[in-house]
Amino acid sequence: MDGEHQLEWLRREGRIVIVGASLAGLRAAETLREEGFAGSLTLIGDEPYEPYDRPPLSKQVLLGKATADRTALPRRRDPDAQWRLGVAATGLDMAARRVRLADGDEVPYDRLLIATGVRARPWPIEGEAELDGVFVLRTCDDAARLQSRLSQVPRRVLVIGAGFTGSEIASACRARDIPVTVAERAAAPLVGALGGVIGDVAAQLQRENGVDLRTGIMVTSLEGDSAGRVRAAHLSDGSEIEADIVVVSLGATRNTEWLAGSGLGAGPRGIACDAGCRAFDIRGIVTDDVFVAGDVARSPHALFGYQFLSLEHWGNAVSQADTAAHNMISAAADRRPHMWVPAFWSSQFGVNIKSVGVPSMGEEILISQGALADRKFTGVYGYQGRVIGAVTFDNSRWLPFYQRLIESTAPFPLPFTTMDRRSDGQRPLPADFPDPSVPTHTPTVTLSGYSPDDRRMVFTPGR
Repeated sequence: MDGEHQLEWLRREGRIVIVGASLAGLRAAETLREEGFAGSLTLIGDEPYEPYDRPPLSKQVLLGKATADRTALPRRRDPDAQWRLGVAATGLDMAARRVRLADGDEVPYDRLLIATGVRARPWPIEGEAELDGVFVLRTCDDAARLQSRLSQVPRRVLVIGAGFTGSEIASACRARDIPVTVAERAAAPLVGALGGVIGDVAAQLQRENGVDLRTGIMVTSLEGDSAGRVRAAHLSDGSEIEADIVVVSLGATRNTEWLAGSGLGAGPRGIACDAGCRAFDIRGIVTDDVFVAGDVARSPHALFGYQFLSLEHWGNAVSQADTAAHNMISAAADRRPHMWVPAFWSSQFGVNIKSVGVPSMGEEILISQGALADRKFTGVYGYQGRVIGAVTFDNSRWLPFYQRLIESTAPFPLPFTTMDRRSDGQRPLPADFPDPSVPTHTPTVTLSGYSPDDRRMVFTPGR
């Protein structure tokens, strides 16, 4: 069967399996049907729920404005799929084109999309992690349990990690008038994603809203009482914090362990794929029947030096899923690259924070609009003489303009003066990102080198 007839057969009668029944998996399934795929479609998910939206879990759900079971993702159409929910994928046989499941079943495929995403990194000391009152936040079950405990008005909440999720949890606690301490080993919140200049603003914002923010410090251990409930945390400076709820927000782990021995280029950094979302094997050779999308993917991006980027972004999952689905059922000449420009948003302490591009690549930052002291500004990041990213605090209307500057590789510093630039924005400042060899808690963009078969990564638990 020649390539044209084989593709036509695939579109009419082929078997496509999607491992990962969350945002990227659902959007890929919808796109496949919209683009004419008429064969069998199977979605496999380890949670027992159909796809739901995760961003509201650390925002509306913890604020008590929505329940975790009411965050289902809206659907563009019925994907007409077989759902295998509540059962995890445990292995992949690429030669036989089969996915092995935890219940012992095997699911054959002609094309496979891996969209297994990430999971919350737990507290690294197992006995302490199992104490009653110690939480992580990733799934709707996590959010429902945490929301239930917050509604009981705890004496104090301790959040370990001041990345975006940790900061949003702290914000929800203060909005509910719950005392909260945040422990962060870096010098300020958000420094891994946005650098020290912005981190200082985030630190002031937290403290002004009543957060007991402890920076440059690590939690060394958690202590329980005689009933097995968490009672206190011990810090690296010798101090102790009494808390009856501890939320561990130490970032995420990519769900790739089930692919061990499969031959795919998968490891702690994610699964390497080309710009068309086709997975690489461990030899760096691209496959043509295995595709990747969403948080678990590592893909090269032309705007950022063709480095492999791992993005934990809602918009990236949607865009990459659309691209992967299109390419799975298209001839080589009709395939398209995934070129979405990273974008991210967070709402905390009454401030709307949005970023575009890859701020963490920035060497310098220029406050191009507004002023840091006003908490309403735009910061533009420069790297090797070009605009590489931007962040806004309550000033997002100009963000599309800065995205176009990134896409056009505009020079940095900006060759023009904006109307509302204040005194702190007249010259670039060092962006002040921490030493990358000392990982911070939750960068939303991970620069993971150039080699598709590189599976090495060093992680020091953020205790």
